[in-house]
Amino acid sequence: MAHLQGGLLGVQHPAPDAHREADAGDRALDATALNPPLGEERSRNVVPASTAPFPFRGTLRRLTEKEPIGVIGAGWVGLCTAACFAELGHEVVARDIVPEKVESLSRGEVPMHEPGLGELLERNAERLTFTTSMEELLERTRLLFCCVDTPPTYSGDADLSRVQSVIDDLGDSVEHAIVMKSTVPVGTGRSIQRRREGLGYVSNPEFLKEGTAVEDFMHPDRVVVGAGEGSEGFADRVAALYEPLGAPIVRTDVASAEMIKLASNAFLATKISFINEIANVSEELGADVLEVARGMGLDERIGDKFLRPGIGYGGSCFPKDVSALKQLAGNSGYHFQLLTAVIEVNELQKRRTIGKLQKHLGSLVNREIALLGVAFKPDTDDVREATSLVLAARLQGEGANVRVYDPVAAQKAAELLGGARVCVSAGEALDGADAAVLVTEWPEFAELDWAGDVKGRMATPLVVDGRNFLDRDGLREAGFTYEGIGR
Repeated sequence: MAHLQGGLLGVQHPAPDAHREADAGDRALDATALNPPLGEERSRNVVPASTAPFPFRGTLRRLTEKEPIGVIGAGWVGLCTAACFAELGHEVVARDIVPEKVESLSRGEVPMHEPGLGELLERNAERLTFTTSMEELLERTRLLFCCVDTPPTYSGDADLSRVQSVIDDLGDSVEHAIVMKSTVPVGTGRSIQRRREGLGYVSNPEFLKEGTAVEDFMHPDRVVVGAGEGSEGFADRVAALYEPLGAPIVRTDVASAEMIKLASNAFLATKISFINEIANVSEELGADVLEVARGMGLDERIGDKFLRPGIGYGGSCFPKDVSALKQLAGNSGYHFQLLTAVIEVNELQKRRTIGKLQKHLGSLVNREIALLGVAFKPDTDDVREATSLVLAARLQGEGANVRVYDPVAAQKAAELLGGARVCVSAGEALDGADAAVLVTEWPEFAELDWAGDVKGRMATPLVVDGRNFLDRDGLREAGFTYEGIGR
């Protein structure tokens, strides 16, 4: 049974200044990133026990002293975790096995694009240590947040080799606890504890979104803390770290915590594929999916989030986690039919994009196709499982000449784009293009002079708007052939 800890019915939240009292030297958190103030509005928004999906249990102890924190893996999740805990006043030691990365981080260089992360790392440099030494990490900290990658294998299972390496590096320690932030299959924590008797284990999955990770960490919808067998004390300490944030804390067992993460992402992916199916039907029946989504989203049982049709989801989480849950179910003997359909619809959206180009251009052999956007979403340089990579490969397979532009991610993705030409500006990508496909909704693409400059550059004024981001009516009035999604 899972349990919520919030701010009602005897469950304590810190006073608005409780975290500052614990450390008089703490600076006020950045108002633009942390508004409303910690412990005020957020603590009053906790769901009452009478309507909460889980009952409340116990109280969190007050955070009276700062906990030294270890972070294993200085990738996107690890860096965001380290920087945000440092912002809350904790001393953080982050360990990574790549010496060059550790050296660059120690110089204050941020190896990825994430709004607000660089500022946090700079502001909290005195509280952050980057190292390659596991010995230093174990000596200085007891709670070890594991933030290593768990990429998919060819079968769809999660590759846990990096997690296994972390466990092996810990030796026989019984003074430490692994706090698993990496997304792992249900049963991973139980398996680790069976093999490593005496090691503390807490499941604390992350729910960060690329592009808003700092905001998501500081203003979470909920925090999930799953206690391993005999690790309730460690779980209490982990929960206390998040107490100043004023969010509901779900206290549960490890397997349920692991499932919460996978089920959450699978549900959101399902919602995306559902609205994409509605979009595809709307195209055939003459409905406007944006109007449909608007009407649906006003129903509080549905909500308006993740009701934006497009050319498919991507990134480091949804494709991996949906496949992992489907495979996990299959390994247990259960065929997860719904997730099979979710994956198929996501692939269908990419094929339909190619079909829309062929509808207007016929054969794509030697056609010049411009892809606007490479990153899987705006405000990030992440190209993992990005739709752009699939489209570039398939367009080249159809004989097209592909040029791409992205304000942040294009150069990073150059090696993954095959023979596609990476351009330094949208204008260069659009020069002589037979079609423009909007893949990532970067604001600068909406600000282009489509009626004047862009139309003058393109050989054929054809736009396939894969995110329904551009001004459809304005483009059509300017003489463009416009293809959106579901409208």
